[in-house]
Amino acid sequence: MNDRIYVYILVMAIVTYAIRVLPLTLIRREIKNTWVRSFLFYVPYVTLSVMTFPAILTATRSIWSAAAALAAAVVMAYRGKTLIFVSLTACGVVFLMELLPGIL
Repeated sequence: MNDRIYVYILVMAIVTYAIRVLPLTLIRREIKNTWVRSFLFYVPYVTLSVMTFPAILTATRSIWSAAAALAAAVVMAYRGKTLIFVSLTACGVVFLMELLPGIL
């Protein structure tokens, strides 16, 4: 996989860019359909999420510490905390979970 990582990144960039540019080149008037507008707006976020989520669960020694950190981050983000606070909370949860050898 390491030798093909640049190909993967290039394909992802082309697909993400094409979804944004094709409507600009193919459709000359304003897009009024709310479904199409929301689809085009959320595609980059969904792409980033799909690439990030598996990495979250495999970045730690144990899937349990990763799942606990993910849950803590979701709760903090839902409460409207800042990005730095959310990430520090997730890091702290992973650190504490990995310190407890009996649970994992």
